[in-house]
Amino acid sequence: MVMPAHNETSLLEASVHDVVEGLRERGHTFEVIVVENGSQDGTLELAMRLTADAPELRVETFSRADYGRALRTGLVAARGEVVINFDVDYIDLGFLDAVLVRLGQPEPPAIIVGSKRAPGAHDQRSWPRRFVTWVFSLVLRLGFGLRVSDTHGMKALDRLRVLPIGQACQSDGELFDTELILRAERAGLGVEELAVTVSERRPSRTSITRRAMRTVVGLARLRVTLGRNDR
Repeated sequence: MVMPAHNETSLLEASVHDVVEGLRERGHTFEVIVVENGSQDGTLELAMRLTADAPELRVETFSRADYGRALRTGLVAARGEVVINFDVDYIDLGFLDAVLVRLGQPEPPAIIVGSKRAPGAHDQRSWPRRFVTWVFSLVLRLGFGLRVSDTHGMKALDRLRVLPIGQACQSDGELFDTELILRAERAGLGVEELAVTVSERRPSRTSITRRAMRTVVGLARLRVTLGRNDR
C-alpha cells in the first residue's frame, strides 16, 4: 500500500489506522508506505510516530511537494507483488477486496484503476470538479487514445510488470499516473477499471483554474514526450 502525504496531519492518523486495521482483519501480509513530500505541518513527524504502533508502516520522505514523485517513490520502494495506491483522503478497502479477486483470476491485468467515470461509479464531488474530470478524460481519450475512463485516484499495480514503465515516466506532479497508464496501455500490459464512489473528505487545496492551467501545460509536454516514443 502506497499513500502519498502532503500536509495531511488532519487525516493521516485515521486513514493509516483504517487501512492497517482493515488489512490485519483480512489476514493479508502487507506493508503500508507513507510517502511524505514537502509537508510544512508536521506530517512527517506524525507519520514517524505512527510507526511505533504499526510495524507494517514505513515512511519515505523528500523535501518538495510532488504527488507524482511520491507515487513513483512508493512503487520503487515497495517489496510486495501488488501495489495499491490510496490517497490519504481517499481510501476504500472494498476496492482492495475487488482488485485482489480480479488479480487472482487467469490473465490478470497489470493495472486496475478505480474509475470515477466508469458505468456504475458515483462521483459525489462538486459539479465544477466533476466537469473538469470529464473534460480531462475527453482530452485523454481523443488526443491520446486512452481506453480507460480515468487515471487519477485509487489503483492496483502488478509491481514487477509496472515498475519499468513507472521508471520510464518523465511526468511528475498530477500527471505521473496519467503517463503511467498511457504507457502501460501502449505497451499492451492490460489496464482495466472498476467503478468506485468518490466523496470529498476535505476541500481541494488547489483552485480549479490553477489546476486546469497547469494540466494543459503538462499535457502538452506529455504529448511531446510520448510522440518521441512513437517514432
